[in-house]
Amino acid sequence: MNGFRSIPAIEKEDIKFLRFPNQEVLQNKKDKNCRSINVKRAMRLGNLEHGKVKIIFADDQGTKKVETTIWGVTEKSVILKQSTVIPLRRIISVN
Repeated sequence: MNGFRSIPAIEKEDIKFLRFPNQEVLQNKKDKNCRSINVKRAMRLGNLEHGKVKIIFADDQGTKKVETTIWGVTEKSVILKQSTVIPLRRIISVN
């Protein structure tokens, strides 16, 4: 996890300008299940306590991180403030 410190941070307002490939970033079923649990937990934290989480994700240029509140989760996307969306398949971790 120490390698995540060197990942460039991005403002949530800039996410709408990124391009996301269709490929899944996690290959292991266990990792995908953990991601799903963590995303739903983070959404509850955001809705109840307006708590921020760190999301590590990959766009077509590489890995990035954002610290923000998750307001909603669908089967395929994570929804942030101002209707900003990150495809679930591109999220590496949520802390």
